[in-house]
Amino acid sequence: MGKKIKKEAEPPPKDVFDPLTIESKKVATVVLMLNSPEEEILAKACEAIYKFALKGEENKTTLLELGAVEPLTKLLTHEDKIVRRNATMIFGIMASNNDVKKLLRELDVMNSVIAQLAPEEEVVIHEFASLCLANMSAEYTSKVQIFEHGGLEPLIRLLSSPDPDVKKNSIECIYNLVQDFKCRATLPELNAIPPILELFKSEYPIIQLLALKTLGVITNDKASRAMLRDNQGMDHLIKILEAKELNDLHIEALSVIANCLEDMDTMVQIQQTGGLKKLLVFAENSTIPDIQKNAAKAITKAAYEPENRKFFHEQEVEKCLITLLGSESDGTKIAASQAISVMCENSASKEFFNHQGIPQLVQLLKSDNEEVREAAALALANLTTCNPTNANAAAEADGIDPLVNILSSKRDGAVANAATVLTNMAMQEALRVSIQSRDIMHALIGPLHSANMVVQSKAALTIAATACDAEARAELRNSGGLEPLIELLRSKNDEVRRHASWAVMVCAGDELMAAELSRLGALEILEEINLSVTRKNKFSEVAYNKLLNNHLSLKYSQTGYLSSSNIISDGFYDYGRISPGTKLWPLKDLCLQEPNDLRTILLVNSKSDVSPPPSTEDKSSEVGYGRSISSSSSLRRASKEKASAGFGSPTEEKSEPASGRNTAVSRSAAKEKGSRKSKGKKEEEKQKEEEEVTVVLKWAGEGNQDKEWSPPTDPDFCAYVYEVTKSILPITNIREQIEALAKYVAEKMGGKIPKDKLQDFSWELHISELKFQLKSNVVPIGQIKKGIFYHRALLFKALADRIGISCSLVRGEYGRAWNEVKLMNESQKGLIGGLPPPEEYVVDLMFHPGVLMKLKTKEADRYRFL
Repeated sequence: MGKKIKKEAEPPPKDVFDPLTIESKKVATVVLMLNSPEEEILAKACEAIYKFALKGEENKTTLLELGAVEPLTKLLTHEDKIVRRNATMIFGIMASNNDVKKLLRELDVMNSVIAQLAPEEEVVIHEFASLCLANMSAEYTSKVQIFEHGGLEPLIRLLSSPDPDVKKNSIECIYNLVQDFKCRATLPELNAIPPILELFKSEYPIIQLLALKTLGVITNDKASRAMLRDNQGMDHLIKILEAKELNDLHIEALSVIANCLEDMDTMVQIQQTGGLKKLLVFAENSTIPDIQKNAAKAITKAAYEPENRKFFHEQEVEKCLITLLGSESDGTKIAASQAISVMCENSASKEFFNHQGIPQLVQLLKSDNEEVREAAALALANLTTCNPTNANAAAEADGIDPLVNILSSKRDGAVANAATVLTNMAMQEALRVSIQSRDIMHALIGPLHSANMVVQSKAALTIAATACDAEARAELRNSGGLEPLIELLRSKNDEVRRHASWAVMVCAGDELMAAELSRLGALEILEEINLSVTRKNKFSEVAYNKLLNNHLSLKYSQTGYLSSSNIISDGFYDYGRISPGTKLWPLKDLCLQEPNDLRTILLVNSKSDVSPPPSTEDKSSEVGYGRSISSSSSLRRASKEKASAGFGSPTEEKSEPASGRNTAVSRSAAKEKGSRKSKGKKEEEKQKEEEEVTVVLKWAGEGNQDKEWSPPTDPDFCAYVYEVTKSILPITNIREQIEALAKYVAEKMGGKIPKDKLQDFSWELHISELKFQLKSNVVPIGQIKKGIFYHRALLFKALADRIGISCSLVRGEYGRAWNEVKLMNESQKGLIGGLPPPEEYVVDLMFHPGVLMKLKTKEADRYRFL
């Protein structure tokens, strides 16, 4: 046989790379390997990067800076399971870094991560994919992405996984997701409650705790509460409470029960199984503050139902809550105070707290913790509402001072609650006086400036309750409270606007305050509010009318009506009809205007200096008081306040004695009648008047620059007041007084005018001559000697108010105006006490002066209307 010849090995093909084993010590090199097409290299590179990232946060940041995240995201969908598993493990670890989270959101990898939760994937992939989602779900944007990509359903499925890490990561992610309402609302459809309840059987406390926390969030929704009840969830929770070895879960279990107690069916179920009694036992016997707190919260939730309040009262829950008020834990004090605030909806409980509880709550008002003070104030607010006895008890416990102090708190809720308690107290006069003595008006300035609408509303209501006397209103004005109060009238909130209107209505109770409110613009704002159908309210209407009653000139111009209680005083002027929203010019501005062809403005003014020289008085009544002379040198107003207000006090006007000025008045009247002279004498007098005007102007410019402006005087009207006071006031019969005054007014205004002669009554020329003579559109009512309906009606009302005759002034159309009076008719049988009801009459001042025509008769209608 021949010798065998050994075959030589064939050389490798020239186009094949020889295997190369590399040992890399730089992470940057390994990151570069992530772009390799070889599966083995990718798997080993991912494994090395996982170990590197596991060592700490700095390494995660390094990987991010080296650009490892982007190539790793591509590996999540790799065909090779090992590569895909290792990449998922890396993201599970890396996603705890905030910068990595941000980049992952931008790269939109959520769909790829959620895909790793598929049932066919390995448990390890489930673990790290769920870990990645749990880390990502801590931020709102990631929550939205997970939900939109359908991540909630596979996470719920993984709650039944045999691996505890998968369960823990899944329930943690679900807990984060259900913080969002949309995710929470989807859970009942996905039947999430049963698998969550199964987690209670886990041997790992963290899983049980996360399950309870998740239930604590989702049971805020009614559908989830119903599902929990249908799956016997309350039995599971009660068992947890009964197990002493699970005391670390009691706090969260009580929180879930507290939510479930909002559901009536669940409430009945718990009550039937004795769950409510166990709540009371926990509240009374537990020494752990958080357990006491959550037990009190559960009682609060349950007490919203009347039947449960009754049950709790029968179990003497009030004693338990009072005990909790003495806890060292602020959280327990807050929860107990909130429970009391709900329990006092039961009248028996409210009465119980009258004897016990209120002093403890008052002590809590002095706490350093703002939340404690707020909760205590809320309890007192509910206890004192519609309960004067409790309000007295709070005051007797020295609660007023701390309540006033809370008004300067930084917590809006505390301020609103304290203001409510003070309002409830102020319903009683004795307590209101005590509150006012604590400088309450100054303390309310801050709340009035608050941006919180509830605080604004409660502060305004407190002012309405406490500003019931002149001293309190003066304090409010001096403290600068009117400006912010008026500003609240502009609020878009209905309650704030209503309470502010209420406060303004109360403050407008006296003349000085009404004048100040009008000066600050309250009248205009209220007028604007009342023009709106949606913004007006009953208080805004009453407040506006109250302010108008102290500004009768505006009231008559807007409404065309003055009632018998609207007493015309000095400074009143009839501008004529104006539409709502139109500004009424001040009297001073109108007096300084040049005369024009507009309607004459009628002025009522009886103010004058004591015993002025006759000659000066005569000339002052004839000299113009428009732009040339601002006021007469002989007749001035005595009160600076009345000049600024534009009208005086009705009481002062009625009691003002007419005697003492009758000599001057009579002379003035005589001078007026004797002023019709020849042309030559008139020219001489005109020259003298011009000289006197120059002297007056010089005197006014040099020595009277600081003097208060006063409206033009009306000596003739002064004479009228004196004459009617002397001759008509002593008449004892009211009807005869009215008839006599009507004849007197007609006589002063041109006498009786037959209906067929009305067109020939040249009153317009007379008025024009007066305007030219006075160089102004403003004409004192006493200087008009030819007047028609609206002149006579105004004069009648002004004189009637001076001598106590009750009458109204009504403006009609086409220059008509009339006075209405009420008289008792003895011929009729009355409805009350045998007295006849009063009948209304219209007073004839034109055609048959002194005749009284029954209202709503043809005769009266012909007088009032054309």
